[in-house]
Amino acid sequence: MSEKGAMNLKKWLIILVLFLISLLAVVYGTKASDIGFFLPEPMSGVRIVIDPGHGGIDGGASNGDTVERDITLAMSLKLEKKLKSQGATVIMTRSKEGDAIAEHKPDEDFPTTRARKVADLLLREEIMNNSEADIVISLHVNAVPEERWRGAQVFYHAEGHAGGELLAKSIQGSIREKIGNTEREALAIKQVYILKKANAPAVLVETGFLSNNEERELLKSEKYQKQMVEAISEGVVQFVEDNIY
Repeated sequence: MSEKGAMNLKKWLIILVLFLISLLAVVYGTKASDIGFFLPEPMSGVRIVIDPGHGGIDGGASNGDTVERDITLAMSLKLEKKLKSQGATVIMTRSKEGDAIAEHKPDEDFPTTRARKVADLLLREEIMNNSEADIVISLHVNAVPEERWRGAQVFYHAEGHAGGELLAKSIQGSIREKIGNTEREALAIKQVYILKKANAPAVLVETGFLSNNEERELLKSEKYQKQMVEAISEGVVQFVEDNIY
């Protein structure tokens, strides 16, 4: 190679190196603040079932035109999006206004409303356990005859998966810290079929009281729903980091 050719090659190599350095600087500048650029997403590899309470003819609790099934679905879809953004695989027992039967087995008929509700519950159990979930979260809204009661509370089954208590306490603690309008503690119960039958740590989150006028308006608002979802997701992440994953 001639001396002139060698100089041209050297010049182009220098240009190439400078270009690569500039490119790396741009990438680093835009991504360095994002820990996900360096580390795996916090929920990577975790499978989560979200169960929006009620649906279809089973509206759940209500107050006027405010119905539980609508709030649980809206909040569950936000939670699905949030957990997916953190790397989780999310399975929904329902993602539309109807119940799980309407979404997954629309051609089935039932002689009574009660028969349909039982079948719907069994279908949710099937979806939950066939998904090989690591975590199960069932979202609900509370209501009682007295207006004074308020505040979100997380429940786990006293005889269910051993991890349910730890998951419930992690989410309840996050709700107390992030939202700050409840002093409630995670509580063991025995009445909820889904929690008892789950093969994974499972919780039921009562996100607030429709029977409380102030809290009902909060539960209907996009802002509060997003705050609740943030609190729940942070509790889940903390549970994952502290325990088996």
